[in-house]
Amino acid sequence: MKKVLVILFSALLGPCFTVVAQDDIYRMELGGGIGGCFYLGDANSRPFAHIGPMGSVVARYIFNPRMAIKGNLAVGLISGSTGTTFFPKDALSETAEGGQPGTASFKRNIIDVGAQFEFNFWGYGIGRGYEGFSRITPYMLIGMGLTVAPKPVNTDAGFNIPVGVGVKFKLKPRWNIGFEWSMRFTTTDRLDVSNTAGVILSDPYGVRSASFKNKDCYSFTMLSVTYDLFPRCVNCNNIKYVF
Repeated sequence: MKKVLVILFSALLGPCFTVVAQDDIYRMELGGGIGGCFYLGDANSRPFAHIGPMGSVVARYIFNPRMAIKGNLAVGLISGSTGTTFFPKDALSETAEGGQPGTASFKRNIIDVGAQFEFNFWGYGIGRGYEGFSRITPYMLIGMGLTVAPKPVNTDAGFNIPVGVGVKFKLKPRWNIGFEWSMRFTTTDRLDVSNTAGVILSDPYGVRSASFKNKDCYSFTMLSVTYDLFPRCVNCNNIKYVF
């Protein structure tokens, strides 16, 4: 009789105490990335010209399989040259020729600190196929950041607006690989400042700039690897009961 009661009690209360989570969901990702960067401004008008190296630390807070906030601390090398293009030494010259021709080039490091909102086109994750999760997804991003360009001439800084696209792939349950391209539109026109041959690349044509108009920008193309951290509690509708 006692054995029968024990079996009945276990059968009734077993589902309440024995649970196995189907999948782990994590709150954050942490990792890094490497790639290339280029600048667009008075000393370069061609995308992907004068490419320099870049590296970044990446941290991502995951709201849900479709949305996340990514923070970055990146360092890159940008450069440019006026080449054979006419470039006035004196932008305010009143001569018919528009000033004496000159050439200029520059090379400097930039530091980028910012955060971007990411929207995944498909639910990103492994397993839980009934929810439509996918191990690979394209995404788009937009955010805000700060750009600092240390010497050699002067230290310059400005805000930036990053806009870009990318793709993520979940290699293993906690390992992620990403490829991303973004443009950083800045509020400064002095990233390309140079004193080469007496020519200053800030406002070389004497055209006034405002807000993001006639300002410098740069691009990051990055391959990243991140690792999932901090498991999130699984909701009851994602729990598999064991009888």
